[in-house]
Amino acid sequence: MKKIAIIGLGYVGLPLAVAFGEKRPVIGFDINAKRIAELKKGEDFTREVSREELAAASHLSFTDSLSDIADCKVFIVTVPTPIDDFKTPDLMPLVKASESVGKVLKAGDIVIYESTVYPGATEEVCVPVLERISGLAFNADFYAGYSPERINPGDREHRVTTIMKVTSGSTSAIAEEVDALYAGIITAGTHKASSIKVAEAAKVIENTQRDLNIALVNELAMIFARLGIDTHEVLAAAGTKWNFLPFKPGLVGGHCIGVDPYYLTHKAQAIGYHPEIILAGRRVNDGMGSYVASELVKAMIKAGHTIAKARVLIMGFAFKENCPDLRNTRVIDVVQELREFGCQVDITDCWADAAEAEHEYGISLTEQPVKGGYDGVIVAVPHQEYAVMSAGDLRGYLKESGVLYDLKGLLPLGEADLRL
Repeated sequence: MKKIAIIGLGYVGLPLAVAFGEKRPVIGFDINAKRIAELKKGEDFTREVSREELAAASHLSFTDSLSDIADCKVFIVTVPTPIDDFKTPDLMPLVKASESVGKVLKAGDIVIYESTVYPGATEEVCVPVLERISGLAFNADFYAGYSPERINPGDREHRVTTIMKVTSGSTSAIAEEVDALYAGIITAGTHKASSIKVAEAAKVIENTQRDLNIALVNELAMIFARLGIDTHEVLAAAGTKWNFLPFKPGLVGGHCIGVDPYYLTHKAQAIGYHPEIILAGRRVNDGMGSYVASELVKAMIKAGHTIAKARVLIMGFAFKENCPDLRNTRVIDVVQELREFGCQVDITDCWADAAEAEHEYGISLTEQPVKGGYDGVIVAVPHQEYAVMSAGDLRGYLKESGVLYDLKGLLPLGEADLRL
């Protein structure tokens, strides 16, 4: 049984390491020594894996030293693939991880990538790095595979082992081996793609499709607002048709849906095709923060509030509910737009880490919002702690004639002043 090393122990790598660690020898590697120390103590700041689950992975160990994974035969890379300020793919984490693996790569080893990339990136970007650092030849001395992650942070039902896994390999024999490797832990089954490029493309269009569908309902929400129609009522009515897709409007952030389409459009433009629909959807979704802020400001003006120095409370800062993940949260767009209007904005989030919010966004989270202290309240992220609150509970934070904006449709129709 080949020993596995998981490179990168974030939201993707750690659950995968735990799943393998229940069945076979696996070492979790991360360059963050603090992260390794916490995991050795049974602590996971992402809240994706419990202390009990970590303890149950009896064949799993953790390290931040490359020498400790030198005897591994399979390396699975699960590092982030973000975009930069210009919406361009940032492959540096992937390159750095490949350089690290290259230093311990041996003849007969397999390197499997799970990070979301554009079609061709594994063989065009990662493999040359492995060859350069190791001095070994691709598909002669070592091999590659690609099996895209399908992690859904905060989802306790759809876990790494219960979601079907797409697999692929750089040769037909390696594809079989990679598929068998994952089949050993994935109870939902596997789907073996014909090539690495097909598997890469399958992953990147999964979230591109979701992004476009959300963009459609976001645009519909803006149209219906002008018509005086409640979007959620319209969606409920349309949803009675068996094949209507149940997407809802909202802010589109996180490390997948708001990022992956740019990997595909980057590659498309590199080969001379300018994607129209995908980028149009991105423009709609990237503009939702500004739209939300302006709708609140208009409602506050109508209610008689002076916008300059008005106090606004935003409830929720993570990119999605019941999850502490702040990566690419689009709530920050609402915050910045409201500040441009001159509003004083307090942000509270019962899941997010205050130090991370400060480090990544310069945001100081408010632990105890002031009762009766705000001209406007936006329920931006439907954490379970907020979802159980009544309209009366939420209005308790408002001044007289304050405006309550239910961004996610948590409250029954008519109980909030605004719904997206």
